[in-house]
Formats: sequence, C-alpha cells, structure tokens
Amino acid sequence: MRFALRLRMLRTKELSSALFAKLILTVLIGAGCNRAAPPALPPPEVLVTSSVQKDVPIYTESVGTTVGFVNAQVMPRVQGYLLKQAYKDGAVVKAGQLLFEIDDRPYKAALAEALGNLAQQRANLRKNQLDVAKYTPLAAQGAVSKQNLDTAVESAHASEAQVKAAEAAVETARLNLDWTKIYSPIDGIAGIAPVQVGDLVTPSTVVTTVSQIDPMKVNFSITEREYLRFAGKINDHHANGPTGDDPDLQLILADESTYPLAGNFYVANRQVDQQTGTIQVQALFPNPDGLLRPGLYAKVRAPRVTVRGAVLVPARAVQETQGIHQVAVVLPDDRVALRTVKVGEQVDGLWIIDEGIRPGERVVTNGLQKVKDGIAVRPKPDVVPITTAAQG
Repeated sequence: MRFALRLRMLRTKELSSALFAKLILTVLIGAGCNRAAPPALPPPEVLVTSSVQKDVPIYTESVGTTVGFVNAQVMPRVQGYLLKQAYKDGAVVKAGQLLFEIDDRPYKAALAEALGNLAQQRANLRKNQLDVAKYTPLAAQGAVSKQNLDTAVESAHASEAQVKAAEAAVETARLNLDWTKIYSPIDGIAGIAPVQVGDLVTPSTVVTTVSQIDPMKVNFSITEREYLRFAGKINDHHANGPTGDDPDLQLILADESTYPLAGNFYVANRQVDQQTGTIQVQALFPNPDGLLRPGLYAKVRAPRVTVRGAVLVPARAVQETQGIHQVAVVLPDDRVALRTVKVGEQVDGLWIIDEGIRPGERVVTNGLQKVKDGIAVRPKPDVVPITTAAQG
C-alpha cells in the first residue's frame, strides 16, 4: 500500500510540472504575438556633389632643384690673414660692395720696395742716356773709340728694359695691395662665410658665395618622349627667344604649396642622358621678394594638353576594385544607381570621367559604404566644392 501511495504522489508531481511548463509556454507565445513589429530604418544619409564640365589642362610634373641665376664663388687673389668681414652673413649685397679685408702690410711694403727699385732703374737709364748723348759727338770727332759709344748705347737699351720690368713689378705690387680688399662681383645674396677673422686665406680659399636669385633658375629633367613633344617650342625659343605663346610653368614647393608667380622655359641641355633617357632643362621664375633660395626641392608643372568639356567628379567619389571603377549616382527620386565608369586623367584630386557620368548628375562623395544599387538615401550637399586649375 505504501508503494502504491508513493507512486500516485510521484505521478501527481509529474503532471503538475507538465501543466506548469505548458502554462509558461502559452504565456510566452501570447506575449510574442502581441509585440509590435520593429520600425523600418530611415534611409542612410550621404553627402553628394554634382559633376561639372570644364576644359581641363593636363599637366606633366618633373622634380627639380632651384639654382641661383648666377652663383659666384668669391676667392681672394692674394694670401693673408683676414682682418675684417664687412657684410652680414645672408645679406643682400651689391656689385662692388666690400666683403672682406686682408692684412695689407706685407703688400704695402712690397709696393714700396718695387717703387724704390723703379726709381733706381730710371736713374740708371738717365745716366746711360747721358753717356750716349756725350759719346755720340766725340766718337764722330774721333775723340773716343766707337766701342765706347756702342757700350753706352747697349747699356741704355738694357736700362730701358730694366725700367719696364720695374714698372711691371710696381703694377703687380699695386694690384696685390688692391686685392687685399675683396668685393662682391655681382648683385645678390651673400652666403654664410666659411671663414672668420684671423684665418689665413689663400687664392684657393672660398670665402663666400654670392647668388643672384631674381630670376631663379630651376633645373629639372624631362623624358625623351616629353622632349620630343615640346621640341618644336624649344627650338623656336632658342632661335627667337621668349614668345607670347610660351606655356606658363608652375612651381610646386616642398610643402605642396604652389609658388604664386609663373615661370617660363629657359634652356635645354645639348644631349639626352643615355643612362636615364632624360634631358636636363632649365626654367626661369621671377623672385622679386627673395622667397626662393638656391637648393630648394621643387616640382615643375607644365601643361601638356587641354581636355575640352571634361566631366569631373571628386576622386573620393570613385571606387576602384580590381581595375574597375564605380560611381554611386543619386537619381532624381533619391535612389542610388551604381555605375561602372571609364576614367581618364586625375587632376587636382578630380577624376576625368570619359564614360558613364553626365554633367550635373549627383554623385556620392561620403557614405559610399552605406549604399548599394537601388536603395533610397537622404542626400545632403557636400560642403567641399569641386575645384581645379581648369578653365571653365
């Protein structure tokens, strides 16, 4: 009997647990049926800009270095100790301006010695000339031998030669004395002197360098193909000088800023470097404010061709995948159409679109990761406008 009672109690507990589980399941199912569906997500927000149509010059760029139009290495012509530096390092100097003074005392002494020797030689010449004048009538009368006259004449000629040599020595001594003062040979900027007062300098010592920097030359190299493209203009420039249709050159400095003044082609080297396949070219850029200094890194940008009526979109609007370029176009109904486009040159952060985009169409510039073909979007104007060096 006890066993039957326990069995009945166990079955009662099992039935109660099953009923409780069914009750919980019914409540959960009911709650799920009564829950509202989640709201639909709003269309993603994207930035758009309209493609533009302009005439775009295509440029070729070459890396170059600025060089002074004239770079004069200043060296003394005599040896001596520097007594004075008469200019400030880095100052603008004029042609003929005093730069350095060398101790001139040895050269003053040499000049005095040369002048003394000249005076002595002139005195000897006068004595020999008097002897010739005295012996000439006496020899004619037979009072002195002809040999005495000939000796006097030869001595006079020798004295004339010695006087000329002494005069040359005086001129040399005077030049050496003058050369103890070192002057600027050109107008320009004088560099920082590698010597200082008290140093012994010789004719092989570079005491400073003066550079004429207005205009400034820029050395750069172009490829053989580029040279052949411009060879006609280069030859005309050599033959006739600058003309009104010479292309303006731009100078891009190391900080990526564009130098405000345009330059022009100046000269091409005589031959192509066979190892590199390039030819050295020089351009001239006006530099009235002295902003450019010799030795600056720079890129020279020259117009190669102008694409007429090019359709432009920002580079950030173009996606490239395995060589295929796509642009997300926002249609008038604010739906996206992904288009495969054919691109041309890239200019100033813009792609030239040869096929696939019409002028004025809106393209997505920010939010490309949110869009796919056919979805609706909320377009907002991109605050960064399309800018280029192209002529509209």
